[in-house]
Amino acid sequence: MRIVIAGGHGQIARRLERLLSAGGHEAVGIIRSPDQGDDLREAGAEPVYMDMESASVEQVAAVLQGAGAAVFAAGAGPGSGAERKDTVDRGAAVLFADAAERAGVRRHIVVSAMGADAGHEGDEVFDAYLRAKGAADDYVRSRTNLDWTILRPGRLIDDAGTGLVRLAASTGPGTVPRDDVAAVLAEMVESPGAVGLTLELISGSVPVVVAVKDVAGN
Repeated sequence: MRIVIAGGHGQIARRLERLLSAGGHEAVGIIRSPDQGDDLREAGAEPVYMDMESASVEQVAAVLQGAGAAVFAAGAGPGSGAERKDTVDRGAAVLFADAAERAGVRRHIVVSAMGADAGHEGDEVFDAYLRAKGAADDYVRSRTNLDWTILRPGRLIDDAGTGLVRLAASTGPGTVPRDDVAAVLAEMVESPGAVGLTLELISGSVPVVVAVKDVAGN
């Protein structure tokens, strides 16, 4: 399956690309800088150069053409201000969803954040980030032509993944290795049971494959 990942050079995205490539999928990562291309190729992914802050729906849809799934894993990143939180964490997510619809790609997964809420109050940059993520999530959930899943990890850490997680509509606060977030995403790509769900993710005691299957029955 061809799987297109927005924010293809991110830490979670590159882990996901390795997993997808190892599983026989065709991973495609959308990145801004040609300097990042070798990193994607090393992860087994095809780099596509595009600025999601200035691209048109038609341009992004052309990249998505023929894909079986789309994963939004982009973010303005540390050090960015409130304005870029809006243009990337909200605006690019909306653009990617519109492009997926245009290209006829139904399976759509968004990497969001625990606590994301369009109505979140506060004047700090992190407050703006949670508002932007929440607004993007609301938009994606409104798209009836997308088989969407919103994944909201807890605090991300770089410890080696354990393969054991807690995945539920509400988990409470906690940490989760980026390795395990990528593993959950890879499993969700082909899991129809996760469609239409907004799920929180932290470290836990349930194997990833079982956790993704279990949410389908809840």
